[in-house]
Amino acid sequence: MSRDFAKKGRAPAKRSSGNSSGGQTPAWLWFIAGLVMGAFAASYYFIKHPVEAPAPKEDPKPKVVENKTPKPRFDFYKLLQESETIVPASEATGEDKPAPQEAGIEYLIQVGSFPKAEDADKLRAQLILLNLDAGIEKVEIRKGEIWHRVVVGPFDNQNALTSARSQLVKNEYNALVLKRAKAK
Repeated sequence: MSRDFAKKGRAPAKRSSGNSSGGQTPAWLWFIAGLVMGAFAASYYFIKHPVEAPAPKEDPKPKVVENKTPKPRFDFYKLLQESETIVPASEATGEDKPAPQEAGIEYLIQVGSFPKAEDADKLRAQLILLNLDAGIEKVEIRKGEIWHRVVVGPFDNQNALTSARSQLVKNEYNALVLKRAKAK
């Protein structure tokens, strides 16, 4: 025979909630209690067995070993000394009598030297805005190392050199006056 279970009433199952029972302790409280007890145990252990720092060893003085790497050679000191002639800044000549010109000699003013062509071109543009005849010379210092020198000139006489140099000084540019043989 068949039965109809849908209409039959049942008593609900009894469940006990965790909050209503008074004998259980929450898990987070056990976790914190374990941390506190672990901290006490670790401090007790380190009090009973202190860690001693190792005494520094006194090594005999190491022998002075010569550095076998070669020191860098700076050739630009020699290059500048060979091509530089100090020209006095206050060498003024009278307007009516021209300064004696040396045959085959020209004067240049070096305003800067840069490894990057972009930097040299920026300075050259600034000098052109000051109405100076500026140019860039590529110079190979060592094998494969190219520097870009920004120069003003060449000047054939002292008057033009002095006026260009005074304009550079007035605009706060440091310059080096070079005297060299004319390029043919």
